[in-house]
Amino acid sequence: MCRNIRRLSNYAPPATTTEIHDAAVQYVRKISGSTHPSAANREAFDRAVAAVSAATAELVDSVVTSAPPRSREEDAARARARSRERFGTSAAE
Repeated sequence: MCRNIRRLSNYAPPATTTEIHDAAVQYVRKISGSTHPSAANREAFDRAVAAVSAATAELVDSVVTSAPPRSREEDAARARARSRERFGTSAAE
């Protein structure tokens, strides 16, 4: 899976439509092999992003879990710690 696609379910506050759309764009870019589609493929690319966004929103809204909501800030701190441990620095520093 593309590393830029982030977990969207079970967060407080819930994922925004912007976060869902951005994840859909990353997914469609990855599977299409195209960062910027040509004019001939733009409509198909946009339709795919809309479909993936809709499916993602439905999934995120439907998932049921007994786990407590996650914190984006805590997840980011853990990612920075893993980066420091692995590479000796953090991308955010």
